[in-house]
Amino acid sequence: MNPDKLHRFLFQQKHVRGELVHVASSLDSMLQNHHYPLPVKQLLAELVVATSLITATLKFDGEIAVQLQGEGPVKFAAVNGDNQQNFRAVVRLQAELSGDSFRELIGEGYMIVTITPRQGERYQGIIPLTGDSLTSTLEGYFAQSEQLPTRLYIYTDINEKNSAAGLLLQVLPVEPEKAAADFAELVILADTITATELLTLPAEKMLYRLFHQEQVEMFPTQDIRFVCGCSREKCETALYSIGKDALQEHIAEGKLEMTCEYCNTQYQFNAAELQNISNQL
Repeated sequence: MNPDKLHRFLFQQKHVRGELVHVASSLDSMLQNHHYPLPVKQLLAELVVATSLITATLKFDGEIAVQLQGEGPVKFAAVNGDNQQNFRAVVRLQAELSGDSFRELIGEGYMIVTITPRQGERYQGIIPLTGDSLTSTLEGYFAQSEQLPTRLYIYTDINEKNSAAGLLLQVLPVEPEKAAADFAELVILADTITATELLTLPAEKMLYRLFHQEQVEMFPTQDIRFVCGCSREKCETALYSIGKDALQEHIAEGKLEMTCEYCNTQYQFNAAELQNISNQL
């Protein structure tokens, strides 16, 4: 599969649509400066794919945030993205890991999907984590928020070269009885997919492998990118908001370090730079 691409497709004689997502170099860029435990990296990779798949089902111009909040060792995990398939991600741990399954990482909690269009009203959906995997939780989200039967497959391969991939099938909101029958038939075929196939096969080849008896129409691909967005200038702007007293404390210490939680880049300000900011307040 071509790395870091989103593929949309449609079954011409079925009331079902689909998406394929694969991330590799963008996932490397996201993870390279972090030292998360392996299960946490896998969870974040799944969440990146999930966010891309959710975003691709929407017709909007704006931003999306998909968050997991729980009582387990992973207190918070989130991917922020937009309709251009740019993303960044963060995770916050509150305890040592006691296992590597989805529920052992998150525990009891919620998935929160927040959609913020540039025009129009903000939407937020909150889904209890009732399933034993991210995919089952997402299927519950689609059933609740869009009331459209949806099947997802997400696999990761986290090592020296990271990759993750996902496949989504979803009924179209027309002729419910036929759509349900079409969906059930295609899911039987999709259930035969393996992790290796989803992670390694080119999109066209994989769709032919699964659905060679169907007429599948593919649409133009969309690039997926890790875009953190941090900069020294943004950090400096943030320093203007902490007040003179806080700045003076750091001036006395001789420096201040700020670390971006998304990419782990460190920005350092010396006493003279901090004094200059303080003088402007």
